Amino acid sequence: MRGGITAAIIALFGISMALNVAGAVRAWDWLAIPALLAGWYMADLMSGLIHMYMDYRPCPTGKGLDRLYFYRGSRESDDYVQQFRRAMATLNPLERLVYDFKNHHPRPDALGRRTLWRQIGSTIVAATLPVSLLLNLGWLLFDLPAWLMAGGMTLLLGGTFAQYFHGTLHRADNPWIVHAMRKARLLMTPAAHRLHHDTLQRDFSTNCGWSNPLLNRVFRTARRRGYFDDAGLEPN
Repeated sequence: MRGGITAAIIALFGISMALNVAGAVRAWDWLAIPALLAGWYMADLMSGLIHMYMDYRPCPTGKGLDRLYFYRGSRESDDYVQQFRRAMATLNPLERLVYDFKNHHPRPDALGRRTLWRQIGSTIVAATLPVSLLLNLGWLLFDLPAWLMAGGMTLLLGGTFAQYFHGTLHRADNPWIVHAMRKARLLMTPAAHRLHHDTLQRDFSTNCGWSNPLLNRVFRTARRRGYFDDAGLEPN
């Protein structure tokens, strides 16, 4: 049953995105090119803003997350698995994501080993599928211009696969298209992303990194005003 629901969600999202593509290519407009780039930039910006928020939002206390985070034994042991299941059962979806982002920092390669659906499933269900369906309605009911559909399409694609792109930065074995997009500067390189892990105070965007100069200024300004305290980086 669960697999059937997942398949239905994927199919619906695929059909919805196909409609968006049809709306984008139905009539060529030179504005489509800057719109495509603007959509990709906005997806990168959103990946950075979410990453910044998740990194520094404190985890809930009293739920054993600190024991999981600093666990010294094997994370494949029955003891760890049982503790993990008990702790996760007490968290809401947002709290699980917050913990996941923090747990990624000392164990970055774990992100690259996750399945595609685990990386993008929650994003599709909570964000990009509803927005894609609204974009479909906007085109069908109000005849949105093709350039706007093009920008919305790349924003949705970049947003949907943001965590997948993040995962590719933490593994060497990636599809050819990832390497091609890196060469075209449409995706960032592992070396560029390493700057984030070195300090946890810069370069939060993980798609192409185009928005990092802007977000770095936002982060520094917020820090000077007392936001993003280091205490939020780890469960306690």
